[in-house]
Amino acid sequence: AMEKSYVCVFLLLIAISCALAKDAGKKDTKDTTAKPKLPQTLSRGWGDQLIWTQTYEEALFRAKHSQKPLMIIHHLEECPHSQALKKVFAEHKDIQKLAEKFILLNLVYETTDKNLAPDGQYVPRVLFIDPSLTVRADITGRYSNRLYAYEPSDISLLYSNMQKALKLLKTEL
Repeated sequence: AMEKSYVCVFLLLIAISCALAKDAGKKDTKDTTAKPKLPQTLSRGWGDQLIWTQTYEEALFRAKHSQKPLMIIHHLEECPHSQALKKVFAEHKDIQKLAEKFILLNLVYETTDKNLAPDGQYVPRVLFIDPSLTVRADITGRYSNRLYAYEPSDISLLYSNMQKALKLLKTEL
């Protein structure tokens, strides 16, 4: 089992360095003094124009201090279900617009926080966390055996759950 996880990490590093190299070649016309465009790589394709946090700790900090809800997407690059959900998520104009009101984090690894895997470590799964840093167990998808899973066909449910996360915020704070 150990070897396998190393292989995954190694492949991921290769993929990331390829992606970075590709980006470097593309955008040399823009001013070079700007910081490297973090959101581009941190988005991992879930919304390149959105601002994504780098770590879970940073995401919690920002949620708490901005009083915005946090949306965490767990996914894996080699998982076809993750890829399919990512595609519809990134192409959904209303979701991309609404996502600006959230602190955003997408993860390709599990954190040590068991609260982020209330019913198991599967991908893709999407959890909402409010600024009091509580996982919203009341905002779930349609599958009773995988509460936080969404299929591409559930994209409108995910959209309404995002609206719900923002609405709950207003009524509770």
